[in-house]
Amino acid sequence: MQVSTRRRLAVISVSMLVVLAIIYGFLPKPVTVDVKKAVRGPLRVTIDEEGKTRVKDRFVLSAPVSGYMRRVEYEVGDRVSRGQTVVSIEPSRSSVLDPRSRAEAEAAVSAAQAGLKTAEENVRAATADAEYSRQSFDRNKKLAEDGYIARDVLDQAEAEVKRNNAGLLSAKAAVQTARAELERARAALRYSAVGETADYRKIVTVRTPVAGSVLKIHRKSEGAVSVGEPLIDIGDPSSLEVKVEVLSADAVNIRPEIPVLFERWGGDIPLKGRVKIVEPEAFTKVSSLGVEEQRVLVIADITSLPEEWQRLGDEYRVEASFIIWESANVLQVPESALFRKDDRWAVFVQKDKKARLREVQVGHRNGLSAEVISGISEGETVIVYPDESIRDGTRVTMR
Repeated sequence: MQVSTRRRLAVISVSMLVVLAIIYGFLPKPVTVDVKKAVRGPLRVTIDEEGKTRVKDRFVLSAPVSGYMRRVEYEVGDRVSRGQTVVSIEPSRSSVLDPRSRAEAEAAVSAAQAGLKTAEENVRAATADAEYSRQSFDRNKKLAEDGYIARDVLDQAEAEVKRNNAGLLSAKAAVQTARAELERARAALRYSAVGETADYRKIVTVRTPVAGSVLKIHRKSEGAVSVGEPLIDIGDPSSLEVKVEVLSADAVNIRPEIPVLFERWGGDIPLKGRVKIVEPEAFTKVSSLGVEEQRVLVIADITSLPEEWQRLGDEYRVEASFIIWESANVLQVPESALFRKDDRWAVFVQKDKKARLREVQVGHRNGLSAEVISGISEGETVIVYPDESIRDGTRVTMR
């Protein structure tokens, strides 16, 4: 009888343990969550973009005339003074004559020489005609005064003198023309590129308008240049500003004189700056993802001491953080703890190992933290990254 009773009790105990295990298995388990406390501290709202430094007053010296530029003897970084010659431009070089062109040029010289001789002979003939007509006129004039010839004959002699004098002048002009043609033909041979030397009286010099440093040399080697072609950039690298391209939607929140921090420029501490101008016109730029964006150029001055950023140069990369708003004592929670409930913001607060839903009023946000105006108190623990498994009253445990 005792054995049967003990057996019955053992079966009942095992059955109860199985039932309890089944019940425990169906009970909801606590959700593992990450938590953060609502704390008070400084909060700053910024607009962050990449920017580049640039020299404030940059002078691009270009070729004032077309010609042959001599090799630039300066190097990037060399100091120059105001009025110093940095580029010299000679007159354009003549082309090299190939054998056929040279033969044609020599034949043109021979033809021009023959033409000059012909013109000179014509001058001699015209001179003889003019001298004969003048002598004939003098004889006829004396005969007319004595009454031996008619007045009409004298007039014809006078007209012949004028005609022959005009022919002489024309022949002399033809000689000048022939000489000019000969000089032009000889010039094609004399001023070819072979053996040509520069006329130093005709060299054009390009001088720097200010004192500074050579920032960029567009062309260092000698060669032909066209009028208006950029040659060399001059500026003062100790006078820098920062240009930043920001989205037009962010640019409306940036105003002149607001502070800006320049980070990741290569130094140990951020540099301070201030916005100088927000350009009124936007431009279209294609992002690295192929998306067209409207961007605005913002110019900012560096207000830190020059000794702190003297290692910076022209076109150096910096990261600019425009400070839109900041406060030293703000109740804040991680922005990842916020979610939308209807048309309001809400968070889950961990209390008594359960998640409690709280609607909150949110102020400024910077992408990492959010200002909480009302809804929770300092020191309360909020759940970050809440998912759909968490409801009001859900049991939770910290990860």
